[in-house]
Amino acid sequence: MKTMFSSNLDLLGKVMDLHLERQNVVMSNLANQDVPAYKARRLNFEKELQSALGLDQKGILTQTGGGHMSSGFNPATFEGDLTMRWKPRVVAGLDSVSMENEMSIMAKNTLMYNALTDLTKKDFEGLQKVITEGGK
Repeated sequence: MKTMFSSNLDLLGKVMDLHLERQNVVMSNLANQDVPAYKARRLNFEKELQSALGLDQKGILTQTGGGHMSSGFNPATFEGDLTMRWKPRVVAGLDSVSMENEMSIMAKNTLMYNALTDLTKKDFEGLQKVITEGGK
């Protein structure tokens, strides 16, 4: 079925949701940094997303037809992988959450989220242009 929206809008929305979820995990790590024996958690989804989209090892999107996304990807059912780093022993000070690592992850995640919002904004600006200018 033809729609007015870009075919990648669902994908952009899902990836933005995953980046928001990652930001929440990082904030949770920072909030619990003083809790004894707390281990940092991570939300990883990039490799699984590439696999779900049908990207090969070189990063080239495989397509079933011109302009088509891989048919095996469904943004509604895709989930990230929330993991906790397990360490077999607790050493005072070494197992705590590293604020520097968490802040760098947060900064990278914020940059990626902002880039995705810019892409989404451009999709809607294009749609707005079509609506306001019509066939001019």
